[in-house]
Amino acid sequence: MSTADPMQHLTAADLEAIAAELDAIGDAVRADLGAPDAAYIRRVIAAQRALEVAGRGLLVFSRRRPAMVLGTAVLAVAKAIENMEIGHNVMHGQWDWMRDPSIHSSTWEWDAASTARSWKHAHNYQHHTYTNVLGKDRDLGYSAMRVDPDQPWKPVYLLQPIYGMLMAATFEWGIALYDMELDAVRRGEKSKEQARAEVVAFLTKAGRQLTKDYLVFPALSGRRGFKTTLLSNLTANIARSVWVHTVVFMGHIPDGAHTFTEEQLDDETRGAWYVRQLLGSCNLDGSPLFHLMTGNLSYQVEHHLFPDLPSNRYAEIAPQVRAVCKRYGLPYLTGPLGKQYRSVAKKILRLAFPGGGATKSVASTWRPVAREPERVPVGVS
Repeated sequence: MSTADPMQHLTAADLEAIAAELDAIGDAVRADLGAPDAAYIRRVIAAQRALEVAGRGLLVFSRRRPAMVLGTAVLAVAKAIENMEIGHNVMHGQWDWMRDPSIHSSTWEWDAASTARSWKHAHNYQHHTYTNVLGKDRDLGYSAMRVDPDQPWKPVYLLQPIYGMLMAATFEWGIALYDMELDAVRRGEKSKEQARAEVVAFLTKAGRQLTKDYLVFPALSGRRGFKTTLLSNLTANIARSVWVHTVVFMGHIPDGAHTFTEEQLDDETRGAWYVRQLLGSCNLDGSPLFHLMTGNLSYQVEHHLFPDLPSNRYAEIAPQVRAVCKRYGLPYLTGPLGKQYRSVAKKILRLAFPGGGATKSVASTWRPVAREPERVPVGVS
């Protein structure tokens, strides 16, 4: 994480102004939501389901190599879109304004091992409230990776370049287990009854996922095609996990992103919250198709500023957000996937060893400074 303090020049008045400008951007979009936005998400859902049907259909003939390869690829794309652009965003409440019970955060259950309930608490609340706050944002390295020099080094981190790859391949299952936060029982922050209920919900969901992908659909391919379809489904799920892991890690870890301490949260104003989201998030450059495949999390900055806004609007407001950053001397972090990926890979390797960088979070001692009253020249009323 960067150690230069990009907030030091901001005054309390600056923060109020930033909050007002960003609030206005979000409010303008909310006031403009309507039929075109609803049509967008319905088109995406219809297209995703058509892709899944096509992929599953091709895999019925998976004993033929061309059908197996194409079916696996199509199914992987369908799963990525369902997870990123649909599931993640629907469960954020981005489409609740439609009042459509079939596309609503309270009813949506996605094609992933995590239950919607546990994921929404871990992600929507913990991560988006405490973005990049060391010791509070559990998504910052997921307690398994050392991704900031302020994190105490442990010998196990020497292996993180290796187990990081395994983590990517099994991301769906790792997140499902991690989101239940079972270690909170030991700390007295969660009752055994609640933990037991969450485990039962997870096992039920996991059972459905395993049965669907590794029993029912392979069986539709017949005895000769069972094994190849099973392997194709496994490949599609791994590809989806690796893609989601990549997009997620690119959003908060590349060089230039900042971390914060719990003390910085004391008396945090709305403007300071906005600035923390800006400084802790990184965008990815790409085409409209690329943005769709990332669930528009390639606009991570805009997503963290406005997690409830429909994802199809992030591209529209990105220039406005960038302009706010320019006016107040704040960085707007963005770059191509390859560049950001290399940055993250180097950081994970560097921080596998003791030290690895500065040992002070950028915002640990930051506080807004009071703006001096303007001096009115003599003779001017």
